[in-house]
Amino acid sequence: MRALLIPVGSAGDVHPYVGLALALRDRGHDVTIATNAYFRPLIDRLGLRLIPVGTVEQYETVTAHPNLWHRRKGLNVIAGAVRAASADLYRLVQEHGVGDDTVVIAPGLAFAARTAQETLGIRLVTAHLQPSCFHSVHRSPVLHPALLRVNSLPLAVKRILFALTDLAADHVLDDAVNAHRLELGLGRARHITSQWWHSPSCTIGMFPDWFAPAQPDWPPQVRLTGFPLYDERDATDVPAEAVAFLDAGDPPVVFVAGSGNRQAKRFFHAAADACGRLGRRGLLLTRYQDQLPAAMPDGVRHVAYIPFSEVLPRAAALVHHGGIGSAAQALAAGVPHLVTPMTFDQPDNADRLRELGVARVLPAAHVTGQTVAHELEQLLESTETAGRCRTLAKRLTKVNGLRIACEVIEGAAGC
Repeated sequence: MRALLIPVGSAGDVHPYVGLALALRDRGHDVTIATNAYFRPLIDRLGLRLIPVGTVEQYETVTAHPNLWHRRKGLNVIAGAVRAASADLYRLVQEHGVGDDTVVIAPGLAFAARTAQETLGIRLVTAHLQPSCFHSVHRSPVLHPALLRVNSLPLAVKRILFALTDLAADHVLDDAVNAHRLELGLGRARHITSQWWHSPSCTIGMFPDWFAPAQPDWPPQVRLTGFPLYDERDATDVPAEAVAFLDAGDPPVVFVAGSGNRQAKRFFHAAADACGRLGRRGLLLTRYQDQLPAAMPDGVRHVAYIPFSEVLPRAAALVHHGGIGSAAQALAAGVPHLVTPMTFDQPDNADRLRELGVARVLPAAHVTGQTVAHELEQLLESTETAGRCRTLAKRLTKVNGLRIACEVIEGAAGC
C-alpha cells in the first residue's frame, strides 16, 4: 500500500500524523507526508519522505498573525491559509494520491483532498484528531467558550443552535472550500463541517470512546481508534538543562500554551507568577522566548521543547491550552490538568477533561498569576482527581491507537 498523509496545522496537528506514518512504515507500507516545509527537520531525521506544502515563511506568517488565537477571528485566519494552498494541494493529490494501491489520509481541513475524492475517485480516509469535528445534538461539542453549558440546553434549542452554527461555518469557510471548487467547475459544498468534510467511505476519530463516545447522529462510517500518541521522543533529545532541573527537586508544574502560539505572553507571565505565589517549581515550554518574563522566580525554568512523554510522568500537573495533543499526553502520563481554552477544539476538549474528573478549567480571559495559583492549589490538593488520572492512564496503556488506526486504513485500502 502507498499512503499519502496530509497533516494541516502546527506540531500538535502534525505529530499524530508523523506517528501514524511511522506505524504504517513499520507495517511495510510506502509512506509520504505532505505538509509545510517547517517540519522538514523532524521528518528528515526520521527518514520519512516529505513533499512540502508551503514554505517556512508562510508557516511563520500564519503563526504570527495577531488574530490566530482569537475565539471568533481565528477560524478566518486558518481559512485564508487553507484557501491559499488549495490549488497546490489538489495538484499534489492528483500526482501522488491516485492509484489502486494508494490511500490518502487527511484531516477535515485538507479541503482539497476531499474535493479530489469527488473528482479523481481517490481512496480518502478522513482522520480527525478532535471530537469537536463531529457535530451532534445529543452530546454536543462545545464550539465556543461561551457555550460551555450547551449540553444542559433542551434538544430543540440545540437543534436550532447547531443549524445556526452550520450556517456560520459555511459562511466563514466558503471561500476556502468553494473558490477552488468553482475553478474546477464543481458546485458549492455546503454543510462543510457538519457533513461534507467527512470522507463518506472511511472516517476515523483518533481518540478513545471513553473520551468522546460516538453519538447516534455521527456519520455511520466513523471508527474510533484511540489517541495517536507521538511526541518526537525517538528524534529529539531531552536538553541537558531540563534533565538537571527535573533531577534537582520536586515534580514541577509544566506549562504549555500551544506549539504554534506566539501570543501567549500573558499566559507565561501568569505561570511564573503563580509558581512564585505557591512556592512551586515550574517548567515553561515555548519556542518563543520573547513571551517569557524578564526575571522568573527561583525554581522556574524555560525549555523550548521537550517530548511530553519524557517530562509529564515527572510532573505535578500540566497547565495547557486544551489542544488535543497536550490533553492526550497528560492523560497518558496520569497527571492532572488545568486547562485555559481559547478557541478551535480547546473549549470542547477542556469540557470533556472536566467531565472525566481530571481537570479544572480556567477561561483564558481570566488567566492571572492569582487565578492560576488558586486553581492549581485546588487541583493539586484533590486526591479524587489524582485517583481519576491514574485510572485513565491505565486504560490508555491497554490500547494502541496507532495500531488500530493502521488496521482501519489498511481495511479502507483493501489490504
